[in-house]
Order: sequence, then structure tokens, then C-alpha cells
Amino acid sequence: MSDLVLVEVDGPVATVTLNRPDARNALNRELRKALPTALKELDDRDDIAAIVLTGADPAFCAGLDLKELAAGGDALRETGAAGPAPGAASQKGPFPDMATPVIGAVNGVAITGGFELALACDYLIASERARFADTHARVGIMPGWGLTVLLPEAVGVRRAKELSTTGNFLDATTALAWGLVNHVVPHDELLPFCQQLAADIATIDGRAVRQMLTTYDEGALRDGAGAWELEAEVAGRWQGAGLDPAALEASRQAVVARGRQQL
Repeated sequence: MSDLVLVEVDGPVATVTLNRPDARNALNRELRKALPTALKELDDRDDIAAIVLTGADPAFCAGLDLKELAAGGDALRETGAAGPAPGAASQKGPFPDMATPVIGAVNGVAITGGFELALACDYLIASERARFADTHARVGIMPGWGLTVLLPEAVGVRRAKELSTTGNFLDATTALAWGLVNHVVPHDELLPFCQQLAADIATIDGRAVRQMLTTYDEGALRDGAGAWELEAEVAGRWQGAGLDPAALEASRQAVVARGRQQL
């Protein structure tokens, strides 16, 4: 494993850290190769229930390494952000195809390609130091990792257009108000908070978690009626496969006990 991507496993929870702090974790060629490899290896493990993705302080990710990009070559083509090469399959986003939930722990700036990296996570928790910016147009390139799809889904199309056409930074408090992030926590509490959420995920049947996420993702690609139909199809297959009454009762009792602890 490259030292540009640090992987720490604690029981069913894996924490993946982008580790180019001096370059604000900018995505150079090596890091762009190492991150998907690390994520896929974790996704293939039966003992990993959830992944927390973060950056080495002080940044989450400053996006593509602009020095490398300015030097020429196929940096954009390699990311899929320049469109697929002739005859090649297009790449959707910066992550490989995977089913394990990914929680983004945004500890600092997430800019342009780094913003897209954050948007590729299933949901985001922000440190009070988090800042988001889409500077694609300011740099003179176009997004290719799903920003124009995922950002309006998160904040609405008008707010997304404002961010993309100004390149202005969005602070953590506003990101929470706009629905981009789920929580804003003190910086020193960010990783423990995210790791606890990941541990909560690990208490649920992994098959059910993965099916829920798949249904959300596939439903987002359909219109309203199609998404309703998809959910009905999934529920029919899942419940139709047969349910164990004893397992359901045990699960019910566990849910009730956990609910009493949280209320």
C-alpha cells in the first residue's frame, strides 16, 4: 500500500486517510491510483462494515494536482474527467464500484476534484474547519467526477450553479444549512464521531445495509414513479425470499432496547 493512502482498521471500521499534507492532499497520479485500490481492497473484505474517508490535516483534498496537470500529459484522461478514451468505458466518479458505505470526514478544504471526492461519499460529516469550493471554471476545466449531478442533488440546482459560477468558498455552517453535510462537529471530535457512525452501521446486517444503499443509488437514476417501482421490486424480492420469525423477533427486541438508550 502506498504511504500516500493510510489505512487503519479497528474491528469492522476502516479509516482511510489521504496523506499528502504538504500538498493539501492534492490528487497526483500516484494518489489517484492508490486511493481506488485501497477502497476496493476494503470493499472486498467481509469483515469491513463501513469506511471513513478523510485527509491528513490541514486539508481534506485540494483536488487534482495542478502542477502535474500544468506539466501536460494525460492527467485528465486518467481520471475520466476528459471523457473516455476511444473504445474505453466511461468512469463514474473517483471511486471504484463498491457496496461498502463510505462516510466522508471533511476536516478542511475540499476543492474542485476534492469536492467531487467528498460528494462521492454516501454522506458527509464536517469539522468546523471544513470549506468547500468548486473552482473548475476558474481553473479552466470542466468537472468529470459527477459534480454537476451530485451537487444539485445535495443543495439544489440554483445553489449549485452559484457555487460553480463564482468559485466562492462555502463554510461548514452554511454547508449544514444547505444540506450538503449531515453534521458539523468540533475538529478534534470529527474522526471519533464518524467512526462511531461507522460502528453503528456495523451493528446492522451488512446485506441489508448494502441493499438499502443500492436502492437509494439506483432510485436516484430514475424518475419519481420509477423510483417507487424500484423500491417495490426490491421489497418484493427481499421479503419474498422468506423471513425467519425468530430472527425478526430478536431484531425487534434489539431495536426496542437501542431505541430506549437513544431516547
